[in-house]
Amino acid sequence: MESESRRMKHMATHEPLAWRMGLSLIAISAILLLIVLPVIAVFTEAFSQGLAVFLESISEADAAAAIMLTVVVAAIAVPFNVVFGVAASWAIAKFQFRGKRLLLTLIDLPFSVSPVISGVAFVLLFGVHGLIGDWLVRHDIEIIFALPGLVLTTIFVTFPFVARELIPLMQEQGREEEEAAIMLGATPWQMFSQVTLPNIRLGLLYGVLLCNARAMGEFGAVSVVSGHIRGETTTIPLYVEMLYNEYNFAAAFAVASVLTLLALITLAAKQWVERRKLHGH
Repeated sequence: MESESRRMKHMATHEPLAWRMGLSLIAISAILLLIVLPVIAVFTEAFSQGLAVFLESISEADAAAAIMLTVVVAAIAVPFNVVFGVAASWAIAKFQFRGKRLLLTLIDLPFSVSPVISGVAFVLLFGVHGLIGDWLVRHDIEIIFALPGLVLTTIFVTFPFVARELIPLMQEQGREEEEAAIMLGATPWQMFSQVTLPNIRLGLLYGVLLCNARAMGEFGAVSVVSGHIRGETTTIPLYVEMLYNEYNFAAAFAVASVLTLLALITLAAKQWVERRKLHGH
C-alpha cells in the first residue's frame, strides 16, 4: 500500500517536461486572455481621453450617487450576512438537529438560482401587484425600485459566502475548547469572543471579502428591482451599463475602472488572508 502511494506520488510529480510545460502554457494563456487583458483594457479605455475626462466622469453627480449607493448596499448586506453566517455555521457545525440538511441546502440555494430569477421573485413578493404589495402600498412602504429592494436582493445573492467559509472550519475545530470554556465558568458571549472568534477570524475575514466583492459587483438581481432610476437606484454596474448603452464609452469605462479597482483591492486582501491562513496565524 505504501509502495503504491509512493508510485502515485512519483507519477504526480514527475510527469514529462513537455506535458507540464504544455499545461502551464494553456493555463497562463487562458489567464492572460480572459482575465489580465480585459482588466488592462478597462483601465486603458478609462484613461483614453485623458485624466481630466476620467476625473470628470467619476465625479459627475450620477456617478458619485452610483458609487455611494453601491457602498451603502454593501455596507448593509455584508454585516447582515456576517451575523447570519456565524449563527448558521455555529448551529450546523456544533449541534445535531432535525432539518440540518434542509438548512444546508437552503444556504446553497442562491448558488443554484439565477440572480435575475431571484430579482423577479422579490418583485412578485414585494411589488405593487405582488403577494404583499397592496399592504405595502397602503402603509406607504417602498421596497421595489428603492434601497430596501436593492439590499434584499444583494443579501440573497451573497447569502452563502460567509456561512460556506465558516461551516467546514468550525466542523474541523470541534466543540472541545468551547465545552471546556463553559465548564470553567465562561458566559456564552465570553466563550464566543475569547474561544470561537479567535479560531475563525481569518476564515470569517475571507468570507467577508468574498461577500463584499459580490455585493458591489452584483448586476442581475439588482437590475430587476432597481427600476434603473438614474442617481437614485443605479449601482455602479447598472450605471456602467446605462453609459455604455448611450455610447458614452469613456465615462462607462472610467466608472467601471472604479469597480475594477475595488475588485483588485479585494483580491489583494484575499491573498493576504490566504497567506496568513497558510502560515497558521
